[in-house]
Amino acid sequence: MSKTWSTRAGRRGFLQRAMALAGFTAAAPVAASAQVADEATHRFLPRYARAQDYRSLKQSSHDITGGNRDYWPIAPGATLEVFNQEGPGVITHIWFTIAAQGIHHLKEIVLRIYWDGEGKPSVEAPVGDFFGLNLGQYVHYESAYLACSPGRSLNCYFAMPYRKSARITVTNEGTQGVGAFYSNIDFQRVPALLPDALYFHAQYRQASPCVRSTGDAAKLNPDGSLNYVYAETRGRGHLMGVTLGVLINADGWMGEGDDMIFVDDNSRPAVIGTGSEDYFLGSWNFGGRDGAVPFAHHYYGAPLIIMPERTGGRYCCYRWHGDNPVTFNRYMKHTMEHGHANDRGDNFFSVCYWYQDAPYTEFPALPAVEERIPRVKLPV
Repeated sequence: MSKTWSTRAGRRGFLQRAMALAGFTAAAPVAASAQVADEATHRFLPRYARAQDYRSLKQSSHDITGGNRDYWPIAPGATLEVFNQEGPGVITHIWFTIAAQGIHHLKEIVLRIYWDGEGKPSVEAPVGDFFGLNLGQYVHYESAYLACSPGRSLNCYFAMPYRKSARITVTNEGTQGVGAFYSNIDFQRVPALLPDALYFHAQYRQASPCVRSTGDAAKLNPDGSLNYVYAETRGRGHLMGVTLGVLINADGWMGEGDDMIFVDDNSRPAVIGTGSEDYFLGSWNFGGRDGAVPFAHHYYGAPLIIMPERTGGRYCCYRWHGDNPVTFNRYMKHTMEHGHANDRGDNFFSVCYWYQDAPYTEFPALPAVEERIPRVKLPV
């Protein structure tokens, strides 16, 4: 036996004994190296280039006879079920386009989504408002989660997981029929959801008009008690954002209202911003009375600006918190001043979007159709 071989064997034996004492086998370095190499390789691959374990499906309004009548009519007062699936699964994309006689059909058709057999919806909003068209008129824009494309197609990319079942309905609350409601809803059938998967929610609210503060109350507003409320909920989850439509009732800038978000404490806001245009990530009144320009970006925008700072003027805005969802453990209320210290009385129409650990359904009653139609309310 050569000295060299003996020395190497001794060193190898020492390493093997040391590894055994540490709880590893001799094969551990090989396995560890393979794992590191495997992870390093996957690090350069996008998720779609790796094997998936779900089944991709679609439920649509296609003509089951094989013809080209790929839509559903909806009579006045009727409810149409556009999606019904057993879980576990995830809705990944919703696409609608509508041909309707009523000029206010975006406000008249109500979208509702029910999770896991709940009798009340966790999503309830006029269909236009849900897709960011809060003033009942179409406007083309693109964002991270919602979009309206040429041809009046409405798109939603919020992921919506469900454990037991998912059901989506649309109700025509107008007096005229919907001639054609087209629907394509893409979803995944999955083996199981992770325990921390949350339920999607969207809640409609309006103030038509907002009630103005007067006197000393219109100067200071430290507690946000008279703010416009986007949504209020109890449970654990995180806020994803809002869409807002404003119809101006008097000349002047409709904003300057700070965003105030209450988190796990309804006595004082945990998040306070610096003004409405700042919350929607614009600035300086979006350009002012004569310089405002519509804009639409990934996480923020004001794609509709008509007659800025004039009575009858219209704004549609959105803000997503996808970069930093606002988390809450017990309670959340998202609010905004309407004007500085709530000194303006314009018409607000909004939808708030969030996720939470249970299908929360305690929503305020949806206003009647006539109340949802945006109309100028001149100050008395």
